[in-house]
Amino acid sequence: MTQQTTDERPGIAAAIVVHEGRVLMVRRRVSEGQLSWQFPAGEVEPGEEREAASVRETQEETGLTVAAIKLLGERVHPKTGRLMSYTACQILGGTAHVADTEELDELAWVAHRDIPEYVPYGLFEPVQDYLDGVLPA
Repeated sequence: MTQQTTDERPGIAAAIVVHEGRVLMVRRRVSEGQLSWQFPAGEVEPGEEREAASVRETQEETGLTVAAIKLLGERVHPKTGRLMSYTACQILGGTAHVADTEELDELAWVAHRDIPEYVPYGLFEPVQDYLDGVLPA
């Protein structure tokens, strides 16, 4: 794991939310390079746990109340250079919608077979392995 220093950008926490056989993806208003569709995510605030950040960001961006199930893994993202953590989450309540209209343009519940259309460069292996196990093929 990478140690963060005060002059580095904060890490990003992503939530992997699966519901009724699909995974939640959001499209940002401003793409980060090739990144258009991605998981609900945002910066980890000072003193905040990665899992808590993924829960908070999901609420802020999509209106869903979720609980962290488990941390799936971390990496330095190959496209953005940011330290990323990925947390599997389950829905506790709410209906997914674009809650943060400044940041998000759209959201979608994506079937396993359609993930490559949304993320053509592939997913982080631990995330793909998790989705392979919980989504119907």
